[in-house]
Amino acid sequence: SGAGVEAVDKLFATLDTTVRNVNLDGQEFLLSDTVGFIRKLPAGLVESFKSTLAEVREADLLLHVVDAGNPQLAEHIATVEETLKQIKAEGKPTLLILNKIDTLQEDAFEGMSLAEKGESLERQYHKPDQPAIAISALHRQGIQKLRTLIARHVAEIRITRSFGVKV
Repeated sequence: SGAGVEAVDKLFATLDTTVRNVNLDGQEFLLSDTVGFIRKLPAGLVESFKSTLAEVREADLLLHVVDAGNPQLAEHIATVEETLKQIKAEGKPTLLILNKIDTLQEDAFEGMSLAEKGESLERQYHKPDQPAIAISALHRQGIQKLRTLIARHVAEIRITRSFGVKV
């Protein structure tokens, strides 16, 4: 959104939800950036996350951003999917955004360009009801593709709401 919010790779660096008005390829919408979900959240912190959970239930589109270079990637994805079920928010349109493809170290990616790494991950994590898009925010790889995909989903949501027809 260009909001200038600090991006820090540190657990609990952001506990507050940030909401910004975004205009993406002519599609205007509110983007709400919430704290990430984690496994086995300490009981004392559950209360702090209630507003985040409410935001998620009300969202029209979820952008599930994960660290593609994390060795526990599949586990992290599963944790969020389980949390969405628990809060009765499963089934919402979701884009899985695999960020930090520039940090992939596995042998399977040896010698691949960023674009090739991204395509490989997208194929691996794509689901019919949840497209996956691989990006490197640092190197701006895949960002235009992501922008286009988000704008298309926002347009589809507007058409569905306006005309009652699912695109």
